[in-house]
Amino acid sequence: MKKWEYATVPLLIHATKQILDNWGDDGWELVTVMPGPNPENLVAYLKREKV
Repeated sequence: MKKWEYATVPLLIHATKQILDNWGDDGWELVTVMPGPNPENLVAYLKREKV
């Protein structure tokens, strides 16, 4: 059975693509993006398989 690890990452509106690309390069898959504590912030939820 696969095992996963998870991360939550604050996203800055002006750098969302760069932030997600960096995490993707490290093997993380985006699960969802949710609103953060204020309208200018988003939070990304990511997962990757444990090795």
